[in-house]
Amino acid sequence: MQALFLCLIHQKKGIAETIATLNSLGIALKVITGDNALIAKSMAAKVGLNSSTILSGNDMKNMSVEALRFNVLKTDVFAEVEPIQKQLIILALKKAGKVVGYMGDGINDATALHAADVGISVNTAVDVAKEAADLVLLDRDLNVLIEGVKEGRRTFANTQKYIFMATSANFGNMFSMAGASLFLRFLPLLPQQILLTNLMTDLPAMTIANDAVDDDWISKPRRWDIKFIKHFMLVFGILSSVFDYLTFGVLILLFKTGEIEFHTGWFIESVVSASLIVLVVRTHKSFIKSRPGKYLLASTILIVVIALLFPFLPFAGTLGFTILPVKFYFAILAIVLIYLASAEILKRWFYKSFHNQ
Repeated sequence: MQALFLCLIHQKKGIAETIATLNSLGIALKVITGDNALIAKSMAAKVGLNSSTILSGNDMKNMSVEALRFNVLKTDVFAEVEPIQKQLIILALKKAGKVVGYMGDGINDATALHAADVGISVNTAVDVAKEAADLVLLDRDLNVLIEGVKEGRRTFANTQKYIFMATSANFGNMFSMAGASLFLRFLPLLPQQILLTNLMTDLPAMTIANDAVDDDWISKPRRWDIKFIKHFMLVFGILSSVFDYLTFGVLILLFKTGEIEFHTGWFIESVVSASLIVLVVRTHKSFIKSRPGKYLLASTILIVVIALLFPFLPFAGTLGFTILPVKFYFAILAIVLIYLASAEILKRWFYKSFHNQ
């Protein structure tokens, strides 16, 4: 789905290259002007827009709503249009399922700026236009929009990562905690241990805002897909819960742990796996090929080290932890590695089956 920016472009050096870059980002640029159709056609041809079809204000007056909706999709240049017709063009594009941005700097652009999904003006515009706009650019240069689009898509991508991680982890933990309570004679984790787990796993998550983003997330526009998020939550949440139950089985059936050993073992496994799994679910590519940001990687390593060494800290006993034998660490390491490998394999299947990326 393309996003569209409509604006009146004043010819300037490099505009053709700018338009080509916008097109490569999935943004179709259209011109709306009150100027004569011949002037608009000449200008559009010079900057690389398709000027073979020009829709004039007079043509629009005789069009039905359905006809206008059809014609705005295949037309790049609109000439001799009235202020209210600018708004009609934008509304037609929105009804056609497009996300519309509009750049204008005059009084006649106020209604169009209001109608667009994103109204954009410039610092030299009239006050009415600046007040109607959502964004005011300090530099009258479309290259500013290119950088804004890229940064917006990075932000959107990292927001999606956090949602994927948080929903799947919380969904899985809910099943793990509720299920363990049915067969354990003690609480799966003490309240202070749950709070500590949340605190430690949230620290790497806070750095996701600055995480590196795959190129394909920037090269084309994206939209929220709640159904896709729900599927992700269910699939990876269940996977997380499966390995929690595997940890329960190892701790209780294999090592015959008591309450304190169980709390310590599950705390370590939970924090380590929850921290490392972010490196897998943050990208649809192989986590080896898609490198995380330096802050995410550093914070993840730090939290993993702290979790492994936590039972040895002087105050660990006051939180209900104890030092575990070395064999426990080998078992936890094996579970975490199998979990990460399973998540990587499941991720490949998931994106093939529920592909919206």
